[in-house]
Amino acid sequence: MSKKIFKKEALDYHSSGRKGKIEVIPSKPHNTQRDLSLAYSPGVAEPCIAIDKSTDDVYKYTSKGNLVAVISNGTAVLGLGDIGPEASKPVMEGKGLLFKIFADIDVFDIEINETNIDRFVDTVKAISPTFGGINLEDIKAPEAFEIEERLKKELSIPIMHDDQHGTAIISSAALLNALEIANKNINQIKLVVSGAGASAQSCMKLYISLGVKKENIYVFDSKGLIHKSRKDLDKNKKYFTQLDKNCTLEEAMCDADVFLGLSRGGILNKDMVKSMAENPIVFALANPDPEIPYDEAMSTRDDLIMATGRSDHPNQVNNVLGFPYIFRGALDVRATTINEEMKLAAVRAIAALAKEQVPDVVNEAYDAKSITFGRTQIIPKPLDPRLIYWVAPAVAKAAIESGVAKAPIKDWKKYEMQLMERLGLDNKFVRNLTAKAKRNPKRVVFAEADTYKVLKAAEMALEEGIAKPILLGKEHQINQIIEDYNLELPNCTIIDPRSDKEVKQREKFAEILHEKRKRRGLTFYEAKKMMRERNYYASAMVETGMADVMISGITRSYKETIRPALQVIGVEEGINKIAGMYILISKDGPIFFADTTININPTIEEIVDITLLVARTVKEYKISPRIAMLSYSNFGSNEGEDAVKMREAVRILHKSHPDLIVDGEVQANFAVNKELIGDFFPFSLLANMKANTLIFPNLSAGNIAYKLVKEMSQYEAIGPVLLGMKRPVHVLQIGSSVREILNMITLGVIDVQNRKK
Repeated sequence: MSKKIFKKEALDYHSSGRKGKIEVIPSKPHNTQRDLSLAYSPGVAEPCIAIDKSTDDVYKYTSKGNLVAVISNGTAVLGLGDIGPEASKPVMEGKGLLFKIFADIDVFDIEINETNIDRFVDTVKAISPTFGGINLEDIKAPEAFEIEERLKKELSIPIMHDDQHGTAIISSAALLNALEIANKNINQIKLVVSGAGASAQSCMKLYISLGVKKENIYVFDSKGLIHKSRKDLDKNKKYFTQLDKNCTLEEAMCDADVFLGLSRGGILNKDMVKSMAENPIVFALANPDPEIPYDEAMSTRDDLIMATGRSDHPNQVNNVLGFPYIFRGALDVRATTINEEMKLAAVRAIAALAKEQVPDVVNEAYDAKSITFGRTQIIPKPLDPRLIYWVAPAVAKAAIESGVAKAPIKDWKKYEMQLMERLGLDNKFVRNLTAKAKRNPKRVVFAEADTYKVLKAAEMALEEGIAKPILLGKEHQINQIIEDYNLELPNCTIIDPRSDKEVKQREKFAEILHEKRKRRGLTFYEAKKMMRERNYYASAMVETGMADVMISGITRSYKETIRPALQVIGVEEGINKIAGMYILISKDGPIFFADTTININPTIEEIVDITLLVARTVKEYKISPRIAMLSYSNFGSNEGEDAVKMREAVRILHKSHPDLIVDGEVQANFAVNKELIGDFFPFSLLANMKANTLIFPNLSAGNIAYKLVKEMSQYEAIGPVLLGMKRPVHVLQIGSSVREILNMITLGVIDVQNRKK
């Protein structure tokens, strides 16, 4: 994607709908007058009085304990430099988003129009009673050092300048593991560092805490080696002046054990890497271009261990592995600071997690059979869901042991469970699916490529590396839309099924359809005519292996779109009925609804088949299905047709699939409220667990339910996912948004991946 296109899309992303990326959402009921009188006047006076008597009660009665301020003056924003507080705000909002989705920490972003250190510090101090912690961000060095140091001395809440310490913590974990693999002693290694800014200095200080000898560190800034004869060094850089003799980077790299780059691309070359010691370690962390390209460095020698800041290479050093969970642990014990002990605890927890057996959900997200500790796995993957309950407890324990915790945790098992349940899988579900799709993209044929939404989704899928689009429609129309909307779809195949060029291909496809439908009265002439229609042609492409998955339906009714796929491709062997499933993304994780699109009034046997289809698919997403068979009745409380049907389906499933967590018939409110079903029906398999898979007695109930929930809750919906087809076909709803189409592309690609195992 060109810079121009990416720019427009990024601007659209931040400006569409509600502006920006974050909002404030009430956490208490507020619908009645009584609610409001409790929330504000006169009820709000009571917690005010309580806090006035005991200041610590502010953590009990307000959001302070889960609220972090992300604060910047915009003097060192990304690679953009000093762009000011207003221009830094999108970054700070983004940081807030990451805090929320990875660790369930609420954030107010604060942009301060002040570069004077004294006034900046005074401003932060003045607003600090609002917050449980402060994340300093994008403040230029050396001011950042003094600001952080002063605030840590003058305030008694967790404070961290992530630009300094985030990379230091993550790269330290990577260093420990890389040295173990390389069989090197940390106190004997020679370290060469390119870059002497806040991040590099923090990295070196933490490495020294871990055992690296200061005299073995060679530090280069933009003017060369930091050595004692230089007169242009500030006090922070002077700390790293160890050599009397000057030398070049090339000379320093000779026999070096470790290279740390936090500077710019193109600093290193192959010869420098070749000159390093046995089993060298290269951390080329400049973004977007590492100090030496990954492939170039790896081609120089077989014993190299390398990390970058990029997601498209192994061993990504990404701050998101650290800061959400460090603050999570610090907040949960009401730590008065983030000290060295807590940072080192995070380092060791991250390093230890990399050595653990990787769960299937992570392997699937990265399309790997088995990710194991080694040269390409020296730190955990950013999407590893275990990070929150590995790093946060380690930080919390270090805070307690170092005496800075005001609310020590006593029940660690309970705390771990709270962390595991805090976020659910809402954000991770879609991210993991996308990551998995990108690892092995597939050919996706779009039957309605003459519409802007489809082409835009295809462009995004191509740019993300999710799919290889095949576009059906009149070539001049498709190209005109691409030109009108300035889209980029290079090297995509465009096919017009009606064109004369496709006569021979239409005939081949017609022969396949005629053979399948000749005993249903279909003539060869009719079959050839049908193949002029894009849904038939696309189905035939999938059936013959010319495409991997078909996406259609944005302009046609569901029936009209499905019929060609059923006639050309057909259903999976052993499947009597196909079904349609919707996925609604909630805070507690995805909820699967079925059947929502296909079967009007399924029989008992069909309900059983639908349930098994859905359960299999949910398992393919690496989620354990907890299935509720819904009705207006609870376990025989009514004897109506639907109640009896769902009850009998449960009986059959219990007998034929005893390992499946499925129960009912049950009312919807009991199914999604684990306490309620546990209190009233403790015998149920769903007692004390919230169902994540809902099976409806008929199409009306399923379709109405998912649409109501989607609109009234503002849950994101993905679907409908078509289940039971012999080959991957996915049908959109008329009028689907670009995002919905992109989600369906992702699921379609994963469908192909799962079938080829």
